[in-house]
Amino acid sequence: MHKEFSPDPDGKKSAGSKKIYRAPDKRNIQGRKRCGEFLGRSAAFLAAALVVALTVSIIYFIGSKGLATFTVHGVRVTEFLFSTQWWPDRPLEEGGPAVGSLTFILGSLLVSLLAVAVSAPLSVIVAVFMVEIAPVWGQRALQPAIEILAGIPSVVYGYVGLSLLVPFIRNYLGGEGFSVLAGFIVLSIMILPTIISVSTDSLRALPPQWKEAALALGSTRWQTIRLVLVPAARSGLITAVVLGLARAFGEALAVQMVIGNTRTIPHSLLEPTITLTSAITMDMGYTIMGSLWNSALWSMGLILLLMSFLFIMVIRVVVRGGMVR
Repeated sequence: MHKEFSPDPDGKKSAGSKKIYRAPDKRNIQGRKRCGEFLGRSAAFLAAALVVALTVSIIYFIGSKGLATFTVHGVRVTEFLFSTQWWPDRPLEEGGPAVGSLTFILGSLLVSLLAVAVSAPLSVIVAVFMVEIAPVWGQRALQPAIEILAGIPSVVYGYVGLSLLVPFIRNYLGGEGFSVLAGFIVLSIMILPTIISVSTDSLRALPPQWKEAALALGSTRWQTIRLVLVPAARSGLITAVVLGLARAFGEALAVQMVIGNTRTIPHSLLEPTITLTSAITMDMGYTIMGSLWNSALWSMGLILLLMSFLFIMVIRVVVRGGMVR
């Protein structure tokens, strides 16, 4: 027989040596759970409120500064938007200051639209190749290359364009090299990763049954891609293009380094011009806060903000299917 072990040398259990185990109190457990849930909800709410507050604050700040051009300094909206005269520091004896921004707006639109026109077809083709055509090793090679392109700083793109692209255009195509052509080529390379990534995700999100049904009906792989997959992913592809356009429209440093920054409307791709972002980055440091020149630059920033809102609205409409049939 086993002899029961007792810490008492006399073999008797002392009166206070017995431990009593009590079941955990359910009310305490539920209270701790409710406390943890409350803290989690509070932290999430505060984070969301902080984001909303920051967004509203930025919109209010840029709006108040940008509208000062018209409310404080008395510049007409039509004059600001449709005039090409930019002399913000001209003295009154010579006619007074003029702050027409049409040249900057046209420069931004021209460079951005040309960049998207070049980059969008190439990006969609690369996305289709990655999803439907490329073998596994091809996908493994392309994906890191796209990620590297996305991670390169804009100043590096601008410096490469300044060192290689601008001299090439000057020596072989004519002009000074600093031109619309150099600007939109650099931009088209910069927005490639954005459009490719979104387009690839859109194609991969399609149900595989659609492709299998098309192949079962006798369609070739190219017919399946052209007639089934690309039309089905049209909403995502348009969203990718709009995101690329927004990325190009807001780029400043890379374009500024290669576009020439002359306040003239270009009449050919080999002529220089200037964009909204370039004008803001070049002139903001030389202005006095509250002056007409400073307020006009803030108005340009307001235009960029409104264009961002427009791009967001277009994406929301496209995603909902309102523009895609």
